[in-house]
Amino acid sequence: MTVSWLTVLKLVPWTDVIKNAPAVADGAKKLWKSVGKNTAPDTDEAPPTPTSALSTLPESQAIALLERQIGALEITVDELHQQMRESSELIKALADQNTQLIKRVEVNRRRIWVLAGLILLLGLAGAVTMARPLIG
Repeated sequence: MTVSWLTVLKLVPWTDVIKNAPAVADGAKKLWKSVGKNTAPDTDEAPPTPTSALSTLPESQAIALLERQIGALEITVDELHQQMRESSELIKALADQNTQLIKRVEVNRRRIWVLAGLILLLGLAGAVTMARPLIG
């Protein structure tokens, strides 16, 4: 079961897409600004330690374990923050491309109407020209 592109494009509510394109672009820009301003959170504050799990270990081993866990968590947080920045940058780029696409679609829609009007006028002019020899 194949669906043609023309059928898919006919099903798209283009008036809604065109109407909402600026809102999508603005939302992406706001997201980019909020994520772009944020830096990685400060790692000076240590989260509460799970003392019940560490009570069975000697103090030096417990401290070493906690330091390794903290280091791993800091790396994970940094990676997630970087992924969030890259994702928001991609969303912004896609929103900008969507805005440009919508503008081009609108320009093409207007051109098609102008061309349709010209074709209609040329058709009428051709019909009048063809009918003149029959009248006279």
